[in-house]
Amino acid sequence: MNDVPLRCSPSLDRVTAATGIGSLPGTDIDGAVSLVFDALPDLPHLPELPSRGAGSDMVGRTAASLVDLHVDLQPAGWRLTQRAGFEERRAVETLERDIDALMAFADYDGTLKVQLTGPWTLAAALELPRGGKVLTDRGATRDVVDALAETARLHLAEVSRRLPAASLLLQLDEPSLPAVLAGMIPTESGFGQIRARETPDVVAGLATTIAAVGVPVVVHCCAAEPPVRLMQQAGARAVSLDLASIGNRFDLDELGESVEAGLGLWLGAVPALGPGVPPSVREVLTPVRRLWNQLGFAADELPGKVTLTPACGLAGASEGWARTALRLLGQAARALSEAPETIPS
Repeated sequence: MNDVPLRCSPSLDRVTAATGIGSLPGTDIDGAVSLVFDALPDLPHLPELPSRGAGSDMVGRTAASLVDLHVDLQPAGWRLTQRAGFEERRAVETLERDIDALMAFADYDGTLKVQLTGPWTLAAALELPRGGKVLTDRGATRDVVDALAETARLHLAEVSRRLPAASLLLQLDEPSLPAVLAGMIPTESGFGQIRARETPDVVAGLATTIAAVGVPVVVHCCAAEPPVRLMQQAGARAVSLDLASIGNRFDLDELGESVEAGLGLWLGAVPALGPGVPPSVREVLTPVRRLWNQLGFAADELPGKVTLTPACGLAGASEGWARTALRLLGQAARALSEAPETIPS
């Protein structure tokens, strides 16, 4: 791969934008790309379509791309191996076709988001060649962390080749991060848990990828009690959270301090699965405004600090709900930018 200079978005502060988490239902990448650019023109993303099978899933898509490492697919999941297996080769080819689908929008000069699985979720999911999670082996974990940093850099360069006028933004998906910190990742047998990793190690591993890419990075964690301050310490420019996960035990003071220090806040405000009757724009924005009030910020500051997303990926949704959800997010973002103070809390 030839390196291509990346255009870096100068700031995540803007009028309110809306974007997807990553995954969508279906198998048509051209249709998915068109939907994203149409419904989310301020911050489109490269879609992921897990319904296509192994290698299109979150972990397999990233694992198959790891520089100087190889994987194959076993009943226990994706496993490190000595040479590329069939599933790895197919995943790499599929990802390349996905990136090529962006060329239909080759003149796009805004910001585009791409997603990769974060280092700790990857280490918690991948198996060692002889069994057991990569997370149990510090050397193997370090190899995965280092490989991901280079993979992310090259992945962004490939996207930039297709959209040379676009600024890029990387989302690292880390749903397993709280479990890694708490020592709650199951062992291979399922009867125990892998020992918790120390916070400095986790920060350093995440920071390795963030520092390598040269573009703003958003860390997405839809688990309960995501470690916001840790993500910020690692260099994340924004955190992406499920609004519903910010419950009674969540430290709002810590979140407010992080936002005040410049951390962008991406809020999952639309359900990932169709609720039957779609919510109105007002119903989407009411909990967003309520949280902003709880954090103690003025309403007129909200549009420059918050990005709206689905609660999580939309792979499990119907195609109809996926279209509705993305368009609803776009409408809510425009409404919030135009009149943030009129949305009732």
